[in-house]
Amino acid sequence: MLNKTGPLFKTMLVILSIMAFPAFATNGDNLINVGPISRSMGGVGVAYPQDAISAVFSNPAAICLEPCQTGTEFVFAGTVFSPTVKAEVTMMTPSGVIKYSGESRHKSFVIPAMALTSPLSDKWRFGLAAYGVSGLGVDYRNKGWDLDGNPANGFEGDVYTRLEIMRFSPNLAYKFNDHFSVGGSLHIIYGNLDLGSGGTHDYTVGLQLGALYRRGIVQFGATYTTPEKVTHGRVANFDAFMGSTTLDDLKLESPTTVSLGCAVIPGEKFFVEVDARWYNWANADGYKDFDWRDQWVAALGLQYKPVPTVAIRGGFNYGKSPVREHDGFNPMGVSYIQGKATPTFGYEYLRTIGFPAVVEKHLTLGAGWDLGRGVSLNLEYMHAFEKDISETSAFGAVNLHSSLSEDSIGFGINWRF
Repeated sequence: MLNKTGPLFKTMLVILSIMAFPAFATNGDNLINVGPISRSMGGVGVAYPQDAISAVFSNPAAICLEPCQTGTEFVFAGTVFSPTVKAEVTMMTPSGVIKYSGESRHKSFVIPAMALTSPLSDKWRFGLAAYGVSGLGVDYRNKGWDLDGNPANGFEGDVYTRLEIMRFSPNLAYKFNDHFSVGGSLHIIYGNLDLGSGGTHDYTVGLQLGALYRRGIVQFGATYTTPEKVTHGRVANFDAFMGSTTLDDLKLESPTTVSLGCAVIPGEKFFVEVDARWYNWANADGYKDFDWRDQWVAALGLQYKPVPTVAIRGGFNYGKSPVREHDGFNPMGVSYIQGKATPTFGYEYLRTIGFPAVVEKHLTLGAGWDLGRGVSLNLEYMHAFEKDISETSAFGAVNLHSSLSEDSIGFGINWRF
């Protein structure tokens, strides 16, 4: 079977070598899932992913059990992601109240993804996927928001942020029997960060381990993902107010992640899945510097087939915002970003205006059509309801406010042979 997939492997490698893309925040700065089937069902897939791309992302053991174990599958998917980000800064001054407000210029992003799975033997299967997994950013440049009259003092003004994280995942899984499989994915990570001084990128590696067990109409899944740290060199001068003239590095670490899922599949027409995911933001470099808390995410997904060739899908995803509000902060104080002294005003401004990863509730819908000859088409829509973050300094001198909502539409073409 592998000799048939050679051209597909070559095509994937060529595309991967030239594509770079941004994403935007959903659960923290992570997408709720990858691929239109899983995304249309609230991001579930730990227990019962239905295609190669959601299996490699959600649970690397899943490519060995139904419905992913049949033959070779190639998936190409794309998502058009449209965030709406707004900010407002209110300051009390001796001459009165000054207010700055506006909408980020970052508009729609296109996020491609692809995956391939194929059998190596009756027990072993191989997978390969590449996708944008997380990102974040705002563009408030050229708005004249120099809040303290000194552009060198941190990020107190026209702020620009852009984080992009891509994952390339070779996947290997082993089926003990028709009820139980295990698997692992090697994560090769590309990360790029721009805080207004130009993008800096680096690479790292991580590992995702998974297990899947089925008994009767119930299927259980569990995964563990290691932390994945990328060092962004010379990204910003955090301690400029101390007289520094050099740009500093910033380490950003995708957090340790644990996922659990349970699916009930009473027949071919209908199934339901519930997943829970834990992100250890509080111990991840970079995120702990900006005082993010750990996050639990719950997802619910349903699928119904009125006829064998059509699937109707829906779901809901909720995760409390990991970004803490710091009411009562001292705007004249000093904070630290990985050992670099930064004005607290600029630190809070970067946390809330530059990285407002605060959305919590996601509603998803989608549909799939079996076109015959092993080809299917899947569509998805996601709406993340508007959520804001607002914090006021001591004595009400400064108020920082950001809001974020998101919409995305996506498609995928699956080919099994």
